[in-house]
Amino acid sequence: MKIDELMFGESERIPNNPRLPALFYHQAIDLANDGAAAIERLFRANGWGGLWRNGVFDFQHYHTKAHEVLAVARGSAKLLIGGPEGRALEVLAGDVIVLPAGTGHRRIAASGDFLVVGAYPPGQEPDVQRGPATNADRDAIAAVDLPRLDPVLGKEGPVVTAWQHAAPSAQG
Repeated sequence: MKIDELMFGESERIPNNPRLPALFYHQAIDLANDGAAAIERLFRANGWGGLWRNGVFDFQHYHTKAHEVLAVARGSAKLLIGGPEGRALEVLAGDVIVLPAGTGHRRIAASGDFLVVGAYPPGQEPDVQRGPATNADRDAIAAVDLPRLDPVLGKEGPVVTAWQHAAPSAQG
């Protein structure tokens, strides 16, 4: 599986995360059997909760109180990650994106059958912010604890390895 690390600076009203990269796992999950249920089992096994099934908002937003994982269970979409000046990603069933707190995201386009399963690390509850980013937002983003496990690869995944390296002083 190929995993891209994507760093974004502030983009218009979106703060993004100054320390942690967004992670794009290409074809990370085999959905041959039961799609969304398989994703939910994987996320639960790695301690991620607050599971939901839906799409991605069509407006730019970010979370100040939680990291978020988005796994494509069905269909395809074009998502803009990192705010208005970010990067457009084409995502397909089986792809996963992990967004550190503060990272802007929105749906640009999607197939009619597009379905995402989302989740959050233990104890983290998402808020939906549209900006402009404030100093209180930046402080809240910096205070979000690092997850102990990667939602896809557990203790060996880049949420643990790359994020711990990028933010060695953060709690976990």
